[in-house]
Amino acid sequence: MKLTVTDNALNWFKEEVELESGSKVRFLVQIYGDSKIREGYSLAFTLDKDDRKKAVEYEKDGIEFYINEADLWFFDGHDLSVEYDDENDEVLFEYIEQ
Repeated sequence: MKLTVTDNALNWFKEEVELESGSKVRFLVQIYGDSKIREGYSLAFTLDKDDRKKAVEYEKDGIEFYINEADLWFFDGHDLSVEYDDENDEVLFEYIEQ
């Protein structure tokens, strides 16, 4: 599984979440909502410095984005690209079939 964060999404995180070098963002599964790949589940993020259980990571400008081992089932043959939606001024999760 591959995780990427676009430059525009990275800038959104820096401005809206006030991230800086050394910050760690974990993407995690929520039991409510829907996604393009899992009905009844959606993806969220949290700031979490405890990355000991990370399975996938992406680092840029000193900011680490990661997914824990326990959440890999959600992706089931998909990579994750975190992108920016300028119309809604929010990040988007794009699931790319492997």
